[in-house]
Amino acid sequence: MNQQWITFANAVKELYKKEYVPLHEPTFDEKEVEYVTDCVKSGWVSSVGKYVDRFEKELAEFTGVKRAVAVVNGTAALHIALKVAGVQPNDEVFMPSLTFVATANAASYLQAIPHFVDVSEETLGLDPIKLEEHIKDIGEMKNGQLLNKQTGRVIRAVVPMHTFGHPVDLDPLIELCERYNLVLVEDAAESLGSYYKGKHTGGLGRVSALSFNGNKIMTTGGGGAILTNDDKLADYAKHITTTAKIPHRWAYEHDEIGYNYRMPNINAALGCAQLQKVPTFIEQKRKLTETYANLVSSLDGVTLFKEPANTKGNYWLQSLRLEQTISRDAILEFLNENGVMSRPIWTPMDELGPFQNMPKADLTVTKRLKNSLINIPSTSLEVK
Repeated sequence: MNQQWITFANAVKELYKKEYVPLHEPTFDEKEVEYVTDCVKSGWVSSVGKYVDRFEKELAEFTGVKRAVAVVNGTAALHIALKVAGVQPNDEVFMPSLTFVATANAASYLQAIPHFVDVSEETLGLDPIKLEEHIKDIGEMKNGQLLNKQTGRVIRAVVPMHTFGHPVDLDPLIELCERYNLVLVEDAAESLGSYYKGKHTGGLGRVSALSFNGNKIMTTGGGGAILTNDDKLADYAKHITTTAKIPHRWAYEHDEIGYNYRMPNINAALGCAQLQKVPTFIEQKRKLTETYANLVSSLDGVTLFKEPANTKGNYWLQSLRLEQTISRDAILEFLNENGVMSRPIWTPMDELGPFQNMPKADLTVTKRLKNSLINIPSTSLEVK
């Protein structure tokens, strides 16, 4: 490995004051201890307690939506978001192939069919121009529904995913959904604190999903949330994520098949403390971006991914784009062996065993990004 990369690795370790730098770690202080201790002392640590209601209220206020429903993880949030949005068995759901597997899994839980489309070089998320071209090629409107001419199935929804916290170009997607009667369900798992044209991600679709896994911009340990501006959808989501139990002081009556997906109170307590710090976390990440921009400027054939126009991203994960002349795997091996944890972007969904036979569009950009994008340490850090 040449001296440029040795210098870069040493600079990252010096930045974090560590001999081994993880990709992303949560940051806690006295506030988390205070809230979690209060929750434990109350005895209400499971799915009932004041912190769940508080977290949902404060999360809705932070993201600018009417309602938030807290659940056990981001995958559960996406599963229920698709369900309440009306996705049925055998429906097709447009989604990027370049995403975390939860996006495709969530549709599969409903016995729906993931339909993979390409992404944009500028956003790393679903490309509305290529999606429209694909719809014109394989789609037809019949009785107010978009059908896939090749399979005969209804195409019900579009699921853009805001990659590494960078918003997708949503306006043309919204227009496309209106024209073809598709439901927009945002996979905002990575984009808490990110804004598209001044609006928080997750608030522009019919419904959306967030993740609060331990490696996200903030964490509840394990957790996620459903966001929506539709009270009826929120009420339904809350009902079926609490086993579809009919409210009663003692009787156990359930009116449909439900899910035990409710976020425990102790996780919500952690979330209440973490949510207060998200603006600070993002400020620190944006400063980190400036620092990395300086470090990366000395690397030949490498660029640091920057937020697209008309957006303000949370920079959850810092991303490097490598020119084709640079071996992605060689860089990953060198960085990981030298104390700087790094990883490739996900294996595209259409290449995974469970999804290889699913319908798909041209995925030229997806394949190119697969071999050229890596993530480097991104923990929130006060950078001077």
